[in-house]
Amino acid sequence: MTIYESLLSKSSSLSVIGLGYVGLPIALEFAKKIKVVGFDIKPDRVDMMKNSIDPSGELDASAFLDTDILITANPDDLKSCSFHIVAVPTPVDKHNLPDLSPLLAATRTVAKVLKKGDYVVYESTVYPGATEEDCIPILEKISGLEFITDFKVGFSPERINPGDQEHSLTSVIKIVSGCDDESLEQVAKVYELIVKPGVHRAPSIKVAEAAKIIENAQRDINIAFMNELSIIFGRMNINIYDVLEAAGTKWNFLKFYPGLVGGHCIGVDPYYLTYKASEYRYHARVINAGRYVNDSMGFYVAKQCVKQLIKAGKNVLSARVLVMGATFKENVSDIRNSRVADLVSELKQYGIRVDVTDPYASHDELLHEYGFGLAHEVQQDYDAVIVAVNHKPYLELTEKYFQSITAPKGILIDVKGIFRNKIAELTYWSL
Repeated sequence: MTIYESLLSKSSSLSVIGLGYVGLPIALEFAKKIKVVGFDIKPDRVDMMKNSIDPSGELDASAFLDTDILITANPDDLKSCSFHIVAVPTPVDKHNLPDLSPLLAATRTVAKVLKKGDYVVYESTVYPGATEEDCIPILEKISGLEFITDFKVGFSPERINPGDQEHSLTSVIKIVSGCDDESLEQVAKVYELIVKPGVHRAPSIKVAEAAKIIENAQRDINIAFMNELSIIFGRMNINIYDVLEAAGTKWNFLKFYPGLVGGHCIGVDPYYLTYKASEYRYHARVINAGRYVNDSMGFYVAKQCVKQLIKAGKNVLSARVLVMGATFKENVSDIRNSRVADLVSELKQYGIRVDVTDPYASHDELLHEYGFGLAHEVQQDYDAVIVAVNHKPYLELTEKYFQSITAPKGILIDVKGIFRNKIAELTYWSL
């Protein structure tokens, strides 16, 4: 009996290691078809999920209905599984170097329960070679089993976009790969159980790893180009959005927009590629340049705000600024690698008093991660308001509202340009 057949007959189970914004949707989708064990190291998160609550706020309670799943923080529960999917974060450290510690810890957890005939598939974004060079040796050493002979490994990179209901796990083609022809076919058949458009069979694990990492590096570079254009055109007193609207009339123009680039994908993954490139004695100039531009944008917006305050004749040291939005992107609760933190930090460096508000972010998480929390209430005397994240509740706000919370000569900083051509009386600035 193949691994696919054993899963389909429910004589064995599939495990998902790491039940975050990637792992939980995978686990629940598979649990509609086969037996699943969902494992997470945080008992408080496990308790929430046992009560049909997604800690990431992406899924509602209905996603847990009619699923054959055991959600657990006990690694012993993984012993009944024969197909393991690892979906843990792969962040960077304070020096922007890859931090594989969550991935390697998850690998050790799997290795302790690994049996002959088992499969391990990685979904975590890594540099090309990480699965074979960093993870498989751990699986072999701890399990005492031999790679390929005793167990198989594959790589199938996640393509989940937080806050995007259209491009979901089941509606986007999945890249799959294996360590040999047999494993490639088995991994493909397992994922075809839940992915409606089907899968793309990559010729090797390294190709699958590389494909994922350039998806985000490409977006990062394109957004960096828009951010740089915004800075250049700003000095020329040309509105970048007017330029993009005009250029966008050409059929092959790529529609990217300026903004703050953070999060755990676009703002992180390119560093994995540049790190690996340096191992081969190549300095990735274009990728690093894009990262520099995008990592600088929070500071740039803060400095533009200070310039506007000075132009308005306001005392910067006594100024009050409201920052609206703290998450890394719109309509999500995730604050990881949010560039809004750079914006807040830079404003405070000028002595400005800063309040932050966000309809989705957690006060405690912000306080723990960045040293600032959410304001208890919005005041009425801000010298400037910065709309940093275009959350849905902000989209319907009017100039009258912003006037009601700002002091005379109020300033509106609209990072994403969502109020363009809608502001007549306030001083207005956008990227």
